[in-house]
Amino acid sequence: MGVLNVTPDSFSDGGRYADPTIAIATAAQMVTDGADLIDIGGESTRPGSQPVPAAEQIRRVTPVIAGIMAAGLPVTLSIDTTRAEVGQAALDAGATVLNDISAGLDDPQMLHLAAKRRVPIVLMHMKGTPADMQASPSYSDVVAEVSQFLLARATAAIHAGVPVEHVLLDPGIGFGKTMTHNLQLLAALPRLAALGHPLLVGTSRKKFIGTLTGDDHPADRVFGTAASVGWAIANGAAVVRVHDVGAMVKVVRVVRAILDPAQADQIVDNR
Repeated sequence: MGVLNVTPDSFSDGGRYADPTIAIATAAQMVTDGADLIDIGGESTRPGSQPVPAAEQIRRVTPVIAGIMAAGLPVTLSIDTTRAEVGQAALDAGATVLNDISAGLDDPQMLHLAAKRRVPIVLMHMKGTPADMQASPSYSDVVAEVSQFLLARATAAIHAGVPVEHVLLDPGIGFGKTMTHNLQLLAALPRLAALGHPLLVGTSRKKFIGTLTGDDHPADRVFGTAASVGWAIANGAAVVRVHDVGAMVKVVRVVRAILDPAQADQIVDNR
């Protein structure tokens, strides 16, 4: 899953893709590089960020989604939002997946939208809100608490009418977690992957990687990201959400070949 933030203030690439023409060209390059999905967001959720009105999110994302659809790019589009109004506009423009970092808690209509439109939804764990989530987050057992939360939200989605096979879970690496919490969750990915739903993991360029590698600038965290992506795929992640699509596709291909050498020739043929 390639990350395409059409925002002025995202932590890694804020402002780079605010122009729809540039965003659409970037999406085309992601597809060339091997992206299966592209996640489009019109609201930054970096630590300390503030909510963006639904109307402004819609203004930012719908021209990009419509442009990608008009270009006929062979890729699935997801909308990164916590507001059902934005989700509906994005689905109307051509997106087919909802990605909600609040797991349907910010706007209860989000789960009903996923059920009504029969589209997959990603439910993520976050402690607090983007504005305050990194203000001394604490857990008695981060893996147990995140697991319990994700199962509860999956149950809520299913009760709202979302087919069980349409529910994906995301542990929310970096969202209300310290470096130690992030590492504990990554170490426990097999447990999270065993919850019964496809697991999405997003570690790309995040601060804890820079802390470990000494890379202050997000764009310099490619090697650290690659290590975490390889680990995630090897330990049960179904989807990895990344900024550097071309590099991470290579990581995923090699790890998949190691996990299943019998499929190596098929992986090569599908390059």
